[in-house]
Parts: sequence; structure tokens; C-alpha cells
Amino acid sequence: MSETLVERPSTAVALIRLNRPDARNALNQAVREQLAAHFTALGNDPEVRCIVLTGGEQVFAAGADIRDMAERGAMEMHLRQTHRLWSAIAQCPKPVIAAVNGYALGGGCELAMHADLIVAGQSASFAQPEVRVGVMPGAGGTQRLTRAVGKFQAMRLLLTGLSVKADEALRMGLVSEVVADDQVQARALELAELIASMPPLAVMQIKEVLLAGQDASLEAALMLERKAFQLLFDSADQKEGMHAFLEKRKPVYQGK
Repeated sequence: MSETLVERPSTAVALIRLNRPDARNALNQAVREQLAAHFTALGNDPEVRCIVLTGGEQVFAAGADIRDMAERGAMEMHLRQTHRLWSAIAQCPKPVIAAVNGYALGGGCELAMHADLIVAGQSASFAQPEVRVGVMPGAGGTQRLTRAVGKFQAMRLLLTGLSVKADEALRMGLVSEVVADDQVQARALELAELIASMPPLAVMQIKEVLLAGQDASLEAALMLERKAFQLLFDSADQKEGMHAFLEKRKPVYQGK
């Protein structure tokens, strides 16, 4: 049985589901490799306009597979080159929505933070507990968490391994929305369909500029925004969108 499943709720929306229920969706090497392959393929699929990533009803992902790591040495971990697998998710040009029920711990929290939006169920909880087993986050946890919630909240979670429930995660800025547990996937798919109905070139430019601008000076980031804004005026979708607005009709975007 595959550790990950890909579904197509609609032509423009893909759903990737973690599928290791017996291991609480722990992220072993096979899962990471499959996720990298899926995100690469879906990112290159012209029909796909948004991707939803989810786990189970009780657990999103309970972290890295400790059994797979306990006896590894530094060189073994280096040779795995897992950062290349994570990069396939981080560099996916399509918007990604994480639909989180239950635990998102360690690597599971890092995986959720690779998304562009996080929809969390009321019972969801987030943590980076790596310090409790003698290590630290290794898939962007220290950096993405700090960018999401700031230094002082990030330090509190990283140095203690404490978890936060969904409502607190929302207040901290770690998640986008909190909904009833049984509505998580439905809400994520609703948002995905809404995003998929938008002009794809504009959506991809927004994502690219926002992420690139985070690590640039304000002046450089504004320049990136300005150039992307200007570039979109050569797209058919810009003409369609503005003409549809003036003609008071619904636009039809083709990603051209």
C-alpha cells in the first residue's frame, strides 16, 4: 500500500493524502520521496491550479519516523539529501493548502508550514518537539516557524517542545483558519476551488513574489512586485479579467 495517495476532487484541484495510519503518518524516507515526486508532477501539470495536502482524521503527521533515525550517523543523514526532497514542496509553483486534523508534530509541523495556507481543525495541535529527543528541527522548523510567529514565540516552542492548540496557533499566526474538525477537508477544498477559479498566472506570480520578498529588502521586494505586476499585463487573463469586469460578466481564465 502506498504511503501517499493522490486524488483529483476536480480537474483543477489535486489532493495529496498521507497514508501511514499505523505509524501516525510518520515521515519516513519513502513518504518524503513520494511527496517530492507528487509535488513535482502536480506542479508541472498545467491542469492543476491548487493542491491540498492532508493526513488522517486524528493525525496529520506525528513527525519523522524515529525508528528510522535512532541509530543513524551524521554522514548517513547527510547522504540522504532530504533537503532536496523538501525543496520539491517548497518550490512548487502552485498554491498549497494544508488541511490539518489532530497532531502536526515535528516534521509534520514543518510539512504543514511548507504550505501557503493552513486550515486547522479545532482539535489540531502543533509542536516542534525535536529537542526532547536530543536534536532540533531539520526541515526548516527553526526558520519557517520564526517567520510565521516571530522570535519569542518560536523560541518558546523550539526550546521547550511544547505544543499549541489550533486556536492559539491562529492567534500566533501559525495557521490561516480554524474550523470544526469534520469540516477541515471540505473547507480546504472550498478554498482550493476558489483559488483555482482565479487567473493562474497571477496566482503563481503572487506566490513567487511573496515568498521571494520575505528574504529581500523592502526596496528589492517592491521592485519584484512591480515587475511581476507589469509582466501580467502581457497575459490574456489580464485582458479577460478586466474586460469581464467592465462587461459585468464572469471571467474565464485559461492561464495564458
